[in-house]
Amino acid sequence: MDVRITEANASHAPYIGKAITMAIGDELVNGLAGEKHTPDDVLELFAHLAGRTDSQYSYLNSLVAVDENEKPLGVVIAYDGADLHRLRVPFFEEAEKKISLKIEGEPADETGPEEIYMDSLAVFPPYRGMGIGRKLIEAAYEKAVKSGKPLGLLVSKENSNARALYESLGFKAVGERPFAGETMDHLMKTT
Repeated sequence: MDVRITEANASHAPYIGKAITMAIGDELVNGLAGEKHTPDDVLELFAHLAGRTDSQYSYLNSLVAVDENEKPLGVVIAYDGADLHRLRVPFFEEAEKKISLKIEGEPADETGPEEIYMDSLAVFPPYRGMGIGRKLIEAAYEKAVKSGKPLGLLVSKENSNARALYESLGFKAVGERPFAGETMDHLMKTT
């Protein structure tokens, strides 16, 4: 299969939304849905945010792996950590409207201005194990190199498979950061 990494466009929004829900996992998706909403409502929220130009989940911050027929196989979302506060405002606004999620106070920052942050990465199930995730990470790293900043990401302490992949690509642990109530390991690959 011929795999190419390309800049996402607005038509990729549904795939980006699906990738985000896959990346955050069923437990967090169900937590966001709560008792009044469904996982499909959460998927719709992220797809809507992916179609916007001002969101951290925007297609403008996304790269898509496609096959020779332009079928999306996986997605990576990466953006400048310096833009986090501005980019997450649409999430707060839309989450309250679409899934009745009210964010109280200012959540802890999962990234900072010192890095390009790899927010989400997912390869759709039929295409896993084919090196597509690696290609998406490498493309996100190239984006970071062009910016002059390292590429950073968070990984769950229990996710040894992801950690092994990241370390094989040159990422090093640089500390810990909070995300969704969990302390995660902060890894970085310098330029």
